[in-house]
Amino acid sequence: MAAAPPLLASHAAVRSLAVSSTASHRGRLEGDHPPQVAALRRGDWVKLICGASFEDAADVRNLSLVYTLAGVDCIDCAADASVVGAVNEGIEVAASIVPAVQRPWVMVSVNDDCRDLHFRKAEFDPEDCPPDCSKPCEKVCPADAIALDRVMIGGKHPQSDHSCGKLEGGVITERCYGCGRCLSVCPYDRIRAMSYIRDPATSAELLKRNDVDAIEIHTTGKGTDMFNTLWSSLGVSVNNVKLIAVSLPEVGDSTVNFMSAIYTTMQSHFQGYNLWQLDGRPMSGDIGRGATRETVSFAVHLASILDRPPGFYQLAGGTNSFTVDCLKKAGLFQSTTSPGVPSSGMTGSQQAFIGGIAYGGYARKIVGRVLRKIPAQFGHARIEDHPDYLLEALQEALTLVGPVKGYPTLPSF
Repeated sequence: MAAAPPLLASHAAVRSLAVSSTASHRGRLEGDHPPQVAALRRGDWVKLICGASFEDAADVRNLSLVYTLAGVDCIDCAADASVVGAVNEGIEVAASIVPAVQRPWVMVSVNDDCRDLHFRKAEFDPEDCPPDCSKPCEKVCPADAIALDRVMIGGKHPQSDHSCGKLEGGVITERCYGCGRCLSVCPYDRIRAMSYIRDPATSAELLKRNDVDAIEIHTTGKGTDMFNTLWSSLGVSVNNVKLIAVSLPEVGDSTVNFMSAIYTTMQSHFQGYNLWQLDGRPMSGDIGRGATRETVSFAVHLASILDRPPGFYQLAGGTNSFTVDCLKKAGLFQSTTSPGVPSSGMTGSQQAFIGGIAYGGYARKIVGRVLRKIPAQFGHARIEDHPDYLLEALQEALTLVGPVKGYPTLPSF
């Protein structure tokens, strides 16, 4: 267990806010279902996506702490031991501040195909960059994963003559999560994307940990062979987790058939819960209102199909503060029936069709802007050492989690 934060009395406002906001939902059960599954059944499940390729352990720890206090049901992270450790440390610190807080499930993300956009890193050699470059890549990066500095050459100061300097730095690999925005803005086409596949053997070992509760398999929808290969490689390790999620894009008329084939493969030797993550517009939620339309449209399409495969359904990819309103307009927010489909034709009418929402880039953005306020001299700061910033970050997180959970209006502090 992580040590309790110092000066616990200074967290009084944080504790009060967390307790008053989440009290009505804490530990709510439905029959024998754990609270996370009860949330999926009600349609108020919230997942924090730290990022399948985001490996900055300090940020992951702080994000996990804040969103645990906000009452998320699951935290999704890279399938990396140090990142998993950072998530669990953040959860433990949250529990030391608010002992009654619900522990979210910890999920690790893997992929079956190197073409999946979530599993890539930007890369370039700053020595290939012209010294007078305006550095648009640095400006456009939502993760602050590119840092470039001009340095002197020949005794001249780079600010006086850019042509006499050079650039140093580049991509901060552990912070890059593969959004790709830098690729299109480089005026010299110097940036490339390096794709990879998470090692199945390493992932299988992670699933044996008692602090890992779920796995998410990202698939591109381009065929089941690669999924089947990964599934075989994971072997019996999948039965160590409570839930398996499959994240996939909409691939047209073949989407449901593809999902059904995957479900058949999983059904062969997995007895837990399964979830379908409807990945609309990947890694775009921080851009604005329009980014959420694709995942909601994906949900509307599947809602019109009666013979879709079993499991919970959750939105992702472009989700942000506008997603709940878009779901409401589509008639799918916490609804047990699909628009235009008679309830007599629905199966599992006591279960919401859309089990919940996963928030990634937007969730990291609104808390990240608070993290960046912590004075630089503290380095990799532990946010609990700065209670005023922790309170501000929690207030930001609750603006996102609260509308899904139906929390009461936030008190003022």
